[in-house]
Amino acid sequence: MAYIKQMFETHPVNPSSDHAVNIECITACYACAEACNACADACLGEKNVAELVQCIRDCNDCADVCLVTARIISRFTRTDFKLAGAQLRACIQACQSCGAVCEKHGQHMEHCRVCAEACRRCAKACEALLAEK
Repeated sequence: MAYIKQMFETHPVNPSSDHAVNIECITACYACAEACNACADACLGEKNVAELVQCIRDCNDCADVCLVTARIISRFTRTDFKLAGAQLRACIQACQSCGAVCEKHGQHMEHCRVCAEACRRCAKACEALLAEK
């Protein structure tokens, strides 16, 4: 069983709720952060690295935003829903921006294709959670 699910099930604040949307959002955020981090590193290893500066920057920004989003969404005690909503919107924007840049490179670099896919999943998961708030 995933640790995120176990933590929600054992959390004293609303442990019996269905947290599937929260769990998917957190999981997608962590997965996207890792994909973006790895993609930025892979871009640094490409021969045409100078042409990939925007991609590297977007990947780094997206990874950071996704990590913070996952951490904020993981907190149930006295949740600040305005902050959580703003963070989800920021994550959607970061994922859309990074995903679009990686999508352009995805035909030639598999790591960018994978990263774009992770960004789409994360943006979709954040949108779903935002719709619930």
